[in-house]
Amino acid sequence: MAPSSWFDQASWFDQASWFDQADRAYQAAASARPPSSRELAYEHIRELIVTGEEPPGALLSENDLALRLDLSRTPVREALLLLAQEGLVEVRPQRGSYVSLIDPGMVRQAQFIREAIEVASLEACIENWTPESGAYVDRLLDAQEACTTREEFYPLDERFHRALLGIAGHASAWAAVQSAKGHLDRARYLGLSGYRAISEYAADHRRVHEAVVSGDLATAQRELRSHLRFVLDDLDRIQAARPELFSIPAGPERRRARPARR
Repeated sequence: MAPSSWFDQASWFDQASWFDQADRAYQAAASARPPSSRELAYEHIRELIVTGEEPPGALLSENDLALRLDLSRTPVREALLLLAQEGLVEVRPQRGSYVSLIDPGMVRQAQFIREAIEVASLEACIENWTPESGAYVDRLLDAQEACTTREEFYPLDERFHRALLGIAGHASAWAAVQSAKGHLDRARYLGLSGYRAISEYAADHRRVHEAVVSGDLATAQRELRSHLRFVLDDLDRIQAARPELFSIPAGPERRRARPARR
């Protein structure tokens, strides 16, 4: 199945478990082979860093991680090198690997890249919209609106943005977004800790969805831009409250404003 056609399987929606099947189908579309040990280690360690289970500054022991993941040290070491390339891990010769502090500059750069890709995809998303894709996204939004914790909401948030790219025929672009947004994801996850209500993020998604369904490209783009830029507000608040998590002191920063809602 080509990544651009991952959402065209109407048979998913004839079964009770179609929501999970759709997600698995995306994963199959993104890769024709099972993940390697290195990829499994990468995904797991990245999640530990993004969710703060391994906080900024923490020492990452290859031995401990290998035991936790039931893997040898080699794929763990390779995964740490990949994460270092993303700026999530700092490898210190003769000392070990440490979770990097959150870099506000990298958060802003990643937000810019993500916004450019996701907003640009909305035109094709509207053109490719089908009752099946609408049913999937609507079910996804219902699940988001029932969330009460960031642990519940965060993976559904990822699914929503990934789904829009998939419907647009740009499922493979998610890899480019993912590789750029490690520091951004850490700020997003922290932002779900009460800096803005989870229900407000879910409402943002619902407005984007409604604009896409109605074919209103301008509104869909404006709502998505506004939604994606909230992380910059969260970043300012979190950096002021938790400066020890960041690589530079909090201070005034020029940034793009959110579009005004009409």
